[in-house]
Amino acid sequence: MLCTLLKAKLHSARVTHSELEYEGSCAIDSALLEASGIHEYEQIQIYNVTNGERFTTYTIQAEAGSGVISVNGAAAHKASPGDKIIICAYASLSEAEMKKFKPVLVYLDEDNRITRTSNRIPVQAA
Repeated sequence: MLCTLLKAKLHSARVTHSELEYEGSCAIDSALLEASGIHEYEQIQIYNVTNGERFTTYTIQAEAGSGVISVNGAAAHKASPGDKIIICAYASLSEAEMKKFKPVLVYLDEDNRITRTSNRIPVQAA
């Protein structure tokens, strides 16, 4: 049996551009893609903390070190510059793979610079 787990996350990213007249996808600073292990053209889920929208798209590379997070095409209706978002990629793993798997969690500041990384989300207290 395969189970879908969180593979990687860019947490507290800020949308820098929203380009309606574009072929589609989400352009992400390639240094952030590398740090998270998210690949170009990989399917991602975007959760817009600012407005509650949730949508699926895929990644393309933006210039390394630019901090660019550009939501393009039809998805541009769901995110605007300045919106705080969470970008997630998932993987299907066997039970044996799940036992040793750890996600890559990348936490960002308001300028989409890495503040810390982790492979574990703390237990949520009541």
